[in-house]
Amino acid sequence: MTWKGFWEGIASLFEDVLFIPYDILMKIELDSWWLANIVSWLFLLIGASAFIYWLMKLKNFNENTESSYTFDEKP
Repeated sequence: MTWKGFWEGIASLFEDVLFIPYDILMKIELDSWWLANIVSWLFLLIGASAFIYWLMKLKNFNENTESSYTFDEKP
């Protein structure tokens, strides 16, 4: 096995196996734009929900007056 065969095997794996879902989405895009972009919409919803969760945790942290931390250089 040569290095060229190794890299061609990796290329074949990606082109013939791992990109099958994207090939399907590419064919669907001709029929329905919304259905073809469902992956993008899912990532957008996941990112928006993570952002809202993060903001809620920041708000809870800022409202917490139970203890205050100071960063003194000389303890």
